[in-house]
Amino acid sequence: MGYSARYHVASLAAVFLALAAGVLIGAEFGAGVLKGVTRDLESSLKGDLSEAEERIDALEAELDRERLFSEAVYPALVGDTLPGRRLAVVALGSRPDDLRNDILDALEPTGAKVTQLAVVREPPDAKALGDLLSGRRSPRPARARAALAARRAGTSLVEGTGLYEQALQPLLSSFSGQPTPVEGVIVVRNQPEGVGDDPEATEALESNFIDGLLAGGAPVVGVERTDADPSSIEFFDSQGLTTVDDIELTAGRVSMVYALRGAQGRFGVAQDAELVPPVLRRPGATSAP
Repeated sequence: MGYSARYHVASLAAVFLALAAGVLIGAEFGAGVLKGVTRDLESSLKGDLSEAEERIDALEAELDRERLFSEAVYPALVGDTLPGRRLAVVALGSRPDDLRNDILDALEPTGAKVTQLAVVREPPDAKALGDLLSGRRSPRPARARAALAARRAGTSLVEGTGLYEQALQPLLSSFSGQPTPVEGVIVVRNQPEGVGDDPEATEALESNFIDGLLAGGAPVVGVERTDADPSSIEFFDSQGLTTVDDIELTAGRVSMVYALRGAQGRFGVAQDAELVPPVLRRPGATSAP
């Protein structure tokens, strides 16, 4: 029995010794393997990063070439397409400088002239607008009179008639130019925070004023930049306007110009928009025999 016990203990000791040796050897070997794998992975990642950076540089260079090409061909696409046309730029709420510059830059080669830059006051002064019609007999309440005055002012803006000039102070927060007839209107929208105090009055003002613009018979185009937040395209669309959602891009500028010539639709980079309108025949062009 003693021999068997000693033999058993010795066997177990030998097993544990072998296991310990295996662990030590495996740990040393595994560390070497791990270091090798780490080096290989690091080298692979560095190579992938270098290739990605080269690809980015190539794409940026390609985009620069595309941008230069677009800028070069833009005057040929729109040059003198709106010769002598008088246009108004109307902002609902406020007019960001970058958006104003985008519009003016887009129009520069066309031969058109912006004769009015107007900013519609929001929230509106409903009482002052309603008072414009106070001399006319009407059973309508003050807010309804204000909506009617806004509509008539929109039509008067296009036609260059008297009511718009009378409405300048109560309707607009700023104005430059002359209240003379125009042959196209560009509308932008940037509502101030205070609109939330009376959203119904503001919505009524915008809708009725745009209805009046459309009733004037000239093309009316709602435009914004691709980074507009929130977007007003759905609002413009609900009012029946032709829209452009990428006015800072060459495609958007082309779209706006051709919309002012009569193209209708929803243009831009949005999923449900056409990039540009069908190219309209330039003034003086003749059909091929």
